[in-house]
Amino acid sequence: MKKYLRITVNSMTYDVVAEIFDDIPSNTPIPPTPALRSAAPVGGSAAVAAAAPPPRSAPPAAGAGEIRAPLSGKVVSIDAAPGASVAAGQTVLTLEAMKMNTLITTPAAGTVAAVHVRPGDGVEEGQLLMQIG
Repeated sequence: MKKYLRITVNSMTYDVVAEIFDDIPSNTPIPPTPALRSAAPVGGSAAVAAAAPPPRSAPPAAGAGEIRAPLSGKVVSIDAAPGASVAAGQTVLTLEAMKMNTLITTPAAGTVAAVHVRPGDGVEEGQLLMQIG
């Protein structure tokens, strides 16, 4: 059985046809659907591609010597204090998210100029954690 539906997504209205499988036993596989096709909004003739998910906002870009959180989590440990010399790729901080630890490393060699978090602090993606001078 086919049903005709009108759906509104982000203020755009679409007329669609849905196929209803009421009389098929639950153990019968449903035939595969064809690839997504573009649909034309009601009242418009331009084809609109299948809606893509909204773009994920990227964390702010790190400036020279800035180390930012790549994800939201909790600071487990800080492995380099202000004034310490660090090598490129050295682990300077550990974050925990979803019971997994993420090691935060330095992008380049230098000296730790400032640490902006403490163990136990919750941090958001993109938050400034440390500055390397």
